[in-house]
Amino acid sequence: MAASSVASPLCTWLVAACMSASFQDSHSMSPPDSSLSPSKWLSRRLRRKILTQCGGGSSSNRFSSLSRSSFQGLVSSYLGYLEPCSEYYSSKGLTSLGFFGDNGFTSLFGSRTLRTNRRQRMLNRVAHSGEAMAVTLEPAQEISTKKKPFTKQRRVVVTGMGVVTPLGHDPDVFYDNLLDGVSGISKIETFDCDQFPTRIAGEIKSFSTDGWVAPKLAKRMDKFMLYMLTAGKKALADGGITEDVMGVLDKTRCGVLIGSAMGGMKVFNDAIEALRISYKKMNPFCVPFATTNMGSAMLAMDLGWMGPNYSISTACATSNFCILNAANHIIRGEADVMLCGGSDAVIIPIGLGGFVACRALSQSNDDPTKASRPWDTDRDGFVMGEGAGVLLLEELEHAKKRGANIYAEFLGGSFTCDAYHMTEPHPDGAGVILCIEKALAQSGVSRKDVNYINAHATSTPAGDLKEYQALIHCFGQNSELRVNSTKSMIGHLLGASGAVEAVSVVQAIRTGWVHPNINLENPDAGVDTNVLVGPKKEKLKVKVGLSNSFGFGGHNSSILFAPYN
Repeated sequence: MAASSVASPLCTWLVAACMSASFQDSHSMSPPDSSLSPSKWLSRRLRRKILTQCGGGSSSNRFSSLSRSSFQGLVSSYLGYLEPCSEYYSSKGLTSLGFFGDNGFTSLFGSRTLRTNRRQRMLNRVAHSGEAMAVTLEPAQEISTKKKPFTKQRRVVVTGMGVVTPLGHDPDVFYDNLLDGVSGISKIETFDCDQFPTRIAGEIKSFSTDGWVAPKLAKRMDKFMLYMLTAGKKALADGGITEDVMGVLDKTRCGVLIGSAMGGMKVFNDAIEALRISYKKMNPFCVPFATTNMGSAMLAMDLGWMGPNYSISTACATSNFCILNAANHIIRGEADVMLCGGSDAVIIPIGLGGFVACRALSQSNDDPTKASRPWDTDRDGFVMGEGAGVLLLEELEHAKKRGANIYAEFLGGSFTCDAYHMTEPHPDGAGVILCIEKALAQSGVSRKDVNYINAHATSTPAGDLKEYQALIHCFGQNSELRVNSTKSMIGHLLGASGAVEAVSVVQAIRTGWVHPNINLENPDAGVDTNVLVGPKKEKLKVKVGLSNSFGFGGHNSSILFAPYN
């Protein structure tokens, strides 16, 4: 409706302006006399305004091509006359004159290019030659040669860590237990699991939210959210983000990206049980507290952080995806500080039953501490775990300015997909190899510089060996390479595993010690034990540490850390 209302007076104006062009030079722009109607006098004034703003010249020369019988030719030639001048490119073109709205002629005709016959096109090219054509080409030339200015890539460092694990809720306590070869796997006590063929897990026996989560929320939230909020706030405290520091942070440049593989399974399961009685018995928070994004959202609300905030769920690769994406937000200049990692809590009947149905779990119930045994010939599946891991990532100059203690530098990483099977790894490890090679290329790291790898190694028959072969393919020439698996002591924390293992890598960089592989008593055929860390901790000056995480669906992820220099 608006276009038609504008088009009618516009066409009238165009015709009037063009018809008067041939004798424009002999008439002044004085007030109308008796020989001119008000509409004709107004059309001349409008045309003169355009000529003035576009650096016009002799109108008789410019409109010589208007002596065609076709109205289409008239409009085309007139639009050709208006084809970009310097004033057009330094403003919004015709829209700057205030006559046509934001879309100018495009809103009326759909395009500035009108169909003309061959003869008209030839005549138009002649009419548009010379100065007018040169002006038209000049801006296009400028655009094609303009280069993006070089900007130095922003560096990302780790300035804080927080964990909630079966081996402790402090990064130092957790890592000391790993170095000592302590197992956090035991019989499940949260519920009666005698009916299940698997009755063991890396279960958190004691956990308190006091001082970290408001009591009212603590009663309503799923454990995966409680673990996440607690680990996130502990990472802030570990990073020296006190109330005073928080007061001066630009909160629009602080974000949270903490994911979960399974989300609030307990809250949702409880809602289903309540629904069996009546919908009125359902927890009104069952939907928001079951979603994987709500943990990041609640933490941001608590902190008032308004930067990037979301979650990623890629099964057991979740944490690595979150860490790399959080770092990318900092590198791209979208944030200065990011809390990132993962959290999961699925040691409940439906969680245990689901993985039992997948035939993925170990059934070594008689000796829980021996159940998780990556690369050992007696392994019979992974052991479920629970918990959370959070890293505080920060832009280097931002961290230095506030005097932060820098633990390590985040170098980069990559993702790939096997595109092969829901739960089985690709037979030749193509996706894992590609992921590692892309991570090295993206980070600018040489293969020979990677001398420590915290492997995904879940203690499954197929997965451990395929990953080992991929690692040897990529780093087999590195005589200094040491490989271990944190899961041998805490089990598989699902979406939280990558973050907890990233903490292990950072701790190895800080302390100069790598933790042992426990339960590796009968190495699988083809596995070189000279590459794997033995049953005791080992001294190692880490040059570059790599952490792998893979998930159901064929999701592969690799991230790299190094000492900050």
